[in-house]
Amino acid sequence: MCTRIIYQTKSGKFITGRGMDWNDPKSKFAVIAMPRGTAQTGGDVANALSWTSKYGSVFTAMYDSSSSDGLNEAGLAVNALYFTEADYGDYTKTEKPVISVGAWAQYFLDNFATVDEAVLAMHEPAFVIYAPLLANGRPATAHISLTDESGDSAIFEYIDGELTIHHHPKYTVMTNSPTFEEQLAISN
Repeated sequence: MCTRIIYQTKSGKFITGRGMDWNDPKSKFAVIAMPRGTAQTGGDVANALSWTSKYGSVFTAMYDSSSSDGLNEAGLAVNALYFTEADYGDYTKTEKPVISVGAWAQYFLDNFATVDEAVLAMHEPAFVIYAPLLANGRPATAHISLTDESGDSAIFEYIDGELTIHHHPKYTVMTNSPTFEEQLAISN
């Protein structure tokens, strides 16, 4: 099971750690540096979202195509954890631009300096998400966690086609499943 944790040091700094327990022998990982000003696209799909990165970042790419974890130059950390329960809804039933779940983490790295900025933008997302199959045949489903230099934290999950946002600095631990609401109930 993958896990994301936030640790506050004695000096008051925050460190985000992530365990990657991915069991697909076909998966390939690479660490990539992306400069600010890079033209990006939301995937190989009709009506794909496009943007230009405001921030440079270093991230881990899975399957040579999707961002799973990263840190941008403003100090925003993003982690995408596999999430079986994810349901993004039917992206074909809207005219909004489309982004692959594999580009979702990179979208945050490229566009936001803080958790607050990202949460504000996701209250009315400018896009819809589609989840293609991974190389191993599993659905590409994930939920996203964000952490910034202040220690603020947010988790974004799509359940039954609706976005749920959990936003509070006390959200320091997250796993793949169950839903974050259930994770909170278990941990309290």
